[in-house]
This record gives sequence, structure tokens and C-alpha cells, in this order.
Amino acid sequence: MSELHLAVALDGAGRHPAAWREPGARPAELFTARYWADLVSEAETGLLDFVTFEDGLALQSSSATGPDERTDRVRGRLDAVLTAARVAPLTRHIGLVPSVTATHTEPFHISKAIATLDHVSRGRAGLRIQVSGLPHEARHFGRRTVPLPEDGLYEEAADHVEVVRRLWDSWEDDAEIRDVATGRFVDRDKLHYIDFEGDHFSVRGPSITPRPPQGQPVVSAAAPDEEGAAAYGLIARTADVGYVAARDIEGTRAAVTAIRQARESTGLAEAPLHLFGELTVFLDEDAAAATDRLGRLDALAGETFADGTTVFTGTPVQLADLLQERREAGLSGFRLRPGVLAQDLPALTRRLVPELQRRGAFRRAYEADTLRGLLGLARPANRYAARTPA
Repeated sequence: MSELHLAVALDGAGRHPAAWREPGARPAELFTARYWADLVSEAETGLLDFVTFEDGLALQSSSATGPDERTDRVRGRLDAVLTAARVAPLTRHIGLVPSVTATHTEPFHISKAIATLDHVSRGRAGLRIQVSGLPHEARHFGRRTVPLPEDGLYEEAADHVEVVRRLWDSWEDDAEIRDVATGRFVDRDKLHYIDFEGDHFSVRGPSITPRPPQGQPVVSAAAPDEEGAAAYGLIARTADVGYVAARDIEGTRAAVTAIRQARESTGLAEAPLHLFGELTVFLDEDAAAATDRLGRLDALAGETFADGTTVFTGTPVQLADLLQERREAGLSGFRLRPGVLAQDLPALTRRLVPELQRRGAFRRAYEADTLRGLLGLARPANRYAARTPA
């Protein structure tokens, strides 16, 4: 059986709204570089494929319609791309995947930001693309009519990724000459206009940033249950990695099948695509203790915790059983969301990973220096480079 891929979602003090009140949560340090560097370093000790950095364009809220005005929960975030760039030099192997909201950001800006991250990390950058139809987020920008149609948002996001990918290719790999003797730094013939014209963007290019070390950093996107076909289409058209809610075997298998069928209909059936299940986890050496901890956190928060997918409480051994069971639905990996980072991230790296290694289901050392390499994805050719006849 092939090895699992594992990623972890980093967000504040953890997914649970009361996580910041737990021992070891370091709430005074949530907006410091050291806090995030420590989290990523811990994930790297567990040999994880990558971490994702959550982000958004409005304060976190428990309400789907606008700010909830609560002051008993973590509010505020550092910019995900900038945080990833800050911690990149402090790590060596793990992939760094910041979240970006395509709806209100320009693809030209995102392309050079992620290309820069790939250069800074020496080939470990990725991008987690997301959309937002929330009126209160749109009002921060004042450029769009709200509410925004869901299908249109995903179509726009697909165009956004297409522009980003073309801009990454707008410099050929050997466009930089850097010849002091002749005074030629760049070969202008190897910089290309992308001339993208679509329903949502008109971008000429080229980028101002040389082609990333990976050629194409890893693009990922999520398929929330409630957004169904539109989200599946975004993954099918644009992604190297898609995330699906791993609620149960049958539901997961249905989502995987739908995405694969959508991928085939776009003509990309042969293009590699990893599908990761998403679970939120509360771990302890005793299953009852994990359940009790979640109950105590819920009491502090004043409500029962839900996270849009399976919320797992139990031991690392039980979680290993669940992951191996769920992968039979067609998954190649999992993005795990620690309920409380201070407790559940070390439980993943120091308890779950050794258990999976014991079963022969997870790597014992990093075997590649780039994120594409860790995921078994080849470095793609540049679409604009002249092809040498065979």
C-alpha cells in the first residue's frame, strides 16, 4: 500500500473557538513570527508534506452573515502569504501553503507573491485558493455588487488560477543571463506576454518575478459539502490538490467520484490530482480524556463545536485506523485541523506519525526538497518556451 500524505491546517490557537484559553496556547504570541515558526517547525519534525495558513478578508465570526461582535474568541490574523515567507528560511523541507481569497485579490499580485515565496523557500510554496460571497467582506473593497453569485465566484476563481499559472510561465527558466561581461541580465525574448482575455480578467503580463523554482507551485482548493458542484469544478479545472470533507466512507467516495468525473470532462483526466480528506482532531492517549476535553472546551465556548467535517475525538492509534479506512474511498492524504494547536499538533507529530510509520503507511524521512517532489508531482514544462524538435 502506498504511503499517506499528511498536511495540517494552522489557524490561530486551533480550530476550537476556546483553544486560546487552553494551557500552552500562547495567546499573547499569536501575532508574532516566533509563534508561527514554532508551529511549522513542529509540523516539520513530524515529516508532514505541508502546512496551510488560514486567512480571510474580514474578522473571524461565528455568524455566516456578518461580524458577531464577540470578544471571547480569537479575532484577527496575520497575512498568510507574508507569514509563510517569514518562516520559510527557518525550515528546510515542509511545504508552505497560504490561503488566498481570489474574489477580492488580483491574480497578478498573487502570482508574484507565491512565486516569491517559492524562491524564498527554494521550491516549497503552494497556494490554497478560496472564494467569498460574503457582503461584509465585499464592503471592505467597495468595488463589487453584493450578494455575489456562488457559481460566478468559482468561475472567477478558475480564471484567477489560470492567469496566475500563465504568469508563472511568463519567464522561461533560462531567461536570466546575468552576464556581467556583456552587460546582459535578461533575455527579453524569453519573457512572454500571456495576453489573457476572459470574462473576469484581462491581463497582458509578463510577470515581474522570474519563474518559480518548482515551475508551477502547488495549487489547492477545497470542496465544502454545501457548495457541491461549483467547488468540485474549481478543483477539477485548476488544482493539484483538492480537499474534501471526510465525513464517512460513502460521502467521501461520492465526492471523489464527482471530482474525478469533472476532471475528466475538462480533458485533464491524465493530469495528477491528489484528493485529501479533511478532519478536525482532538487527541489524547485515552479516548475518554479526548472527549472530555472537547466537552470542557464547548462549555467554555458556550456551544457545541462543529467544523464542517468529521470532528474526531480519540487516540492517535484510533485516528490512524480511521485514516486508513477513509483512504479506501479514493483519498491519497489528509489535511488535519488540530482542535487545540498546543496539544493536538504535537499529538499528530509525535504520536500519530510514529503509529503510521509502524504500519508502513508514512515516510520515515523527507525524500524530496520541493513540495511538488514530496507529492510526487513532476516539474512541468513551460508552456511558452520553444519546443526543441525530437
